[in-house]
Amino acid sequence: MEYKITTPCTAQDLAPLKAGDTVLLSGVVYTARDQAHKRMMEALDKGETLPFALEGSAIYYVGPTPERPGEVIGSAGPTTSGRMDAMSPRLLDLGNKIMIGKGKRDAAVKDAVVRNGAVYLAALGGAGALMAKSVQTLEVIAWPDLGCEAVRRLTVQDMPLTVVLDAHGGDLYEEGPAAYLAAR
Repeated sequence: MEYKITTPCTAQDLAPLKAGDTVLLSGVVYTARDQAHKRMMEALDKGETLPFALEGSAIYYVGPTPERPGEVIGSAGPTTSGRMDAMSPRLLDLGNKIMIGKGKRDAAVKDAVVRNGAVYLAALGGAGALMAKSVQTLEVIAWPDLGCEAVRRLTVQDMPLTVVLDAHGGDLYEEGPAAYLAAR
């Protein structure tokens, strides 16, 4: 199935999604990689406010390359999501609803996805130029000293993504190979 989803999202918005579905995501998406996640954890530990509201948010694990003249963003391919696994359950418990990246996630993230009615979506690795075409606006909103890992607010239109983890416990990385082997 193909779904059009607009951020911010609720658990009800994401409930119909199943592992393997295609999502065309529109709205605001925040970028945050390893270093930004570490700073968010430090801020939370100190009782400080995060640079964006987590409730219903989408976080894309990307460190985009500099844009060329006339472009909004450079190449914007996903980074390996597993590097955020230790920090993702806390953000999900605080309201984050969509994580975007590539690669498998650990059991704690899978449990947090189900517990919070969230999803993990895969962006096409190696297709950063394709992902960049969906970005309409970009604004650095926190920690510019992190360079490409600074937190950015992106406005996206129909960003093509695939549901990997759904709110019902579905996992495309488990179900996809199993379906392939069963069909052989």
